[in-house]
Amino acid sequence: MSRHEQNDLTDLTDFLMEIDALKRVERRSYIGGGGRRENSAEHSWQLALACWSISRRFNLEVSEEKLIKLALVHDLGEIDAGDTFLYARERSNAHQAERRCLARLTAHAGNSIPELADLWEEQETGRSIETRLLKVVDRLLPFLLNVKSEGRTWVELGISRSQVLAAHAFIAEEFPQIHDWMLAQIDNAVERGWLKPE
Repeated sequence: MSRHEQNDLTDLTDFLMEIDALKRVERRSYIGGGGRRENSAEHSWQLALACWSISRRFNLEVSEEKLIKLALVHDLGEIDAGDTFLYARERSNAHQAERRCLARLTAHAGNSIPELADLWEEQETGRSIETRLLKVVDRLLPFLLNVKSEGRTWVELGISRSQVLAAHAFIAEEFPQIHDWMLAQIDNAVERGWLKPE
């Protein structure tokens, strides 16, 4: 193999630009301060760090390496599928396009993480402590951004108290302390007119 062939990183750089596309996926949540909406790459970074932090705060027996890997691959499917809003009707079909995207990225010549699709599948369907924590924090972060932006997304889209309660009900079993905090925030959001009361 020639030195030129050894130094040809075209496949790798092509792959890195494929995953760079996650930065172009705009979410509905506004960043802290409300200046603009966040993108999915930013959310994935915050998700990984938040999961790591919360696992230590609650002294959870997790594999931190696994937890962070699951968080980092969590939204990769949105490169092709786009972000599906939590309260959207078509949300139930989003996983199909995301699964195809992960298969495409895994097969990419520049990808050197053969378990990429398996990691994504695990975070999507798994029941380990790592995947359960990931699902809770994935709901907590946009909720927190809504609280800190005075319910901006909720107000824009006419979201109701019952919708938010239903979307976050599972957290009561997984992390009651977090769920209790969220319930207090929901009551406050209704009082302030950020959420419809029904």
